[in-house]
Amino acid sequence: MSRTWIAVDHPEMRQRIKQLGLPVSHFDEYWSQEGVQEEELKAVLEWREGQIQLRSLNPELGLPIAVDFLHGKTGFRFQRAQHEMIVKAVAGRSKDRLTVVDATAGLGRDSFILAAAGYSVISCERQPAIAALLADGLDRALDSEAGAPVARRITVKPISAFSLLSDLLAAGDELARPDVVYLDPMFPERSKPALVKKEMRIFRDVVGDDIDAESLLTLAINAAKKRVVVKRPRKSGALMAAMKPGYQILGKSSRMDVYPV
Repeated sequence: MSRTWIAVDHPEMRQRIKQLGLPVSHFDEYWSQEGVQEEELKAVLEWREGQIQLRSLNPELGLPIAVDFLHGKTGFRFQRAQHEMIVKAVAGRSKDRLTVVDATAGLGRDSFILAAAGYSVISCERQPAIAALLADGLDRALDSEAGAPVARRITVKPISAFSLLSDLLAAGDELARPDVVYLDPMFPERSKPALVKKEMRIFRDVVGDDIDAESLLTLAINAAKKRVVVKRPRKSGALMAAMKPGYQILGKSSRMDVYPV
């Protein structure tokens, strides 16, 4: 089996995965010993310094990735959540406390911003390594006075959003369907790697491209009760050429395409 990442098989790491409520079985094909050499290996998931970290094997990509919602750029953004473009796109004209499915949660930063704005968020992340980083960061945020009220509004689902949304539709329960579905598919790779943030280069090594993003958009429009919001590079086309958004909210380098339903 060709693997792009491994999880260091250590008792503390396994215990942390269980503590976070993640299925240990999701890591079965990735457990390995530190120092293993494989041709396609790009990164290592490990328990270090009291947190789960994703460490690139490329020394040019710098420090390991760990999720910290309370400091740095994310810490600044969540304290002014109502001014964020994503919150304006998800809210529309509604003043209600909406329910949101973040269908491509990744490291959960957008989920945290939405929860800081008062929304209940289900964060779907199907890639086990990324789901572990997200769940670990969220759990540590619960220990903070400022972060706990926000973190409690987020539920991590380590599954594909296809499964979640399909099940909600099949159940036929109108109340269970989300008001809004948010998609942030992996942007197309730029021609100059230097232009891509180091963190995103590690992320791409592990996750790859979202080749099923168009199908997910179609499903999201059927599942959402109010709207679907898609994050796109500012100068790119719509996610689906045949499906134009109702309107857009423009930022400096990205935009939000909004599809009312």
